[in-house]
Amino acid sequence: MILDPNSLLTNVLVTVMTLVMVFALPYIDRKVCAKLGVSLNDGVSTNPKADHYLHLRKILLIVMFAVYLLLVGYVAFFSRDAAEDYRVHADLYHDLADSIQIDFGLLGLIAAIFRDGFREAMSHVTIQHTENIAQVYMNICMFIPMGYLLPYIFDWFRRRPLRRTVFVCFLASLAVENIQLVTKLGFYDIDDLFSNTIGGYLGVLLYLSVAYVLAHPDWRERMENQRLYRKEAKKTALYPFFRKVHIVRSTLFAIDNTEVLDFYVTKMGMYLARTIENGKETDYLLTFGKNQIEIRCLPGNVSLPSQNITLACNNSEYLKKRLTEHGISVSEYSADPYSGLRTFSFEAPDHTRITIIEE
Repeated sequence: MILDPNSLLTNVLVTVMTLVMVFALPYIDRKVCAKLGVSLNDGVSTNPKADHYLHLRKILLIVMFAVYLLLVGYVAFFSRDAAEDYRVHADLYHDLADSIQIDFGLLGLIAAIFRDGFREAMSHVTIQHTENIAQVYMNICMFIPMGYLLPYIFDWFRRRPLRRTVFVCFLASLAVENIQLVTKLGFYDIDDLFSNTIGGYLGVLLYLSVAYVLAHPDWRERMENQRLYRKEAKKTALYPFFRKVHIVRSTLFAIDNTEVLDFYVTKMGMYLARTIENGKETDYLLTFGKNQIEIRCLPGNVSLPSQNITLACNNSEYLKKRLTEHGISVSEYSADPYSGLRTFSFEAPDHTRITIIEE
């Protein structure tokens, strides 16, 4: 069956598929995982094979995403014949504007809605070329699944859903338009570029308003707490630097220099950036990416208190395996009391416990 991108059938089919994906997918996904005893919020699962099921789930979602990309490729490239010349359409939404005729302009229509009512005002609107409207609608709907599925499937997009997802949707649309230009399979159309990006943006909003809400039943309470916090925090000194300040260095105390270097550098793989000798005390600055740990080695007759440091990781199962392979004994998973996320811990030298929390 050959699908015409501008046909009513194709638009209806894409709309139905989008609605099913947005509303049915997260509902079915959560029901199945709950039945299997698998947590989707990085919490502690009751099923001992949970990681296997989560891996299988991700594969199925990626396959579904790949099928979607194939459909996009078919509609964008293989549902049309190649033209003889290179074609570029750079007048933004000119065809759409020509397709909708308003007797007294857009501002006049808005005024008429408030003055005469919606039905009377719309009697002054004439649709002349439905295919142009269908094309814009199709290009928006075609990228809604991309904006929805990218944060739904991949952790990297979930951390910055709007910024990262919309940018990737823009790049994907730009790639499609360039391929269409080079292969002469359609126009290099600025309208399509904007419509696809809008579709990706709407997809992210649908993910946040549907999938996220289903995954976080207490979202109303969280939003209200955040609103109250922002209202009060604006009066404080640190608030203007909300996104510019982060914790970069933690300080631990130790006694045995050799044991510290063997554990943190040899086993853990941290980088010894600097050593400072200060009389009987030796200070080590260890770095790992943007994180820094300062370890102050005190004289051997000092009694050290219990210490704890918490690190975040988005693949705790693999990290747990790596730590075990390097001779570090780790605990079983437990739930973080503040967030409910799954955590495990292991002992470091000098009464220090390192806790890993799933990000």
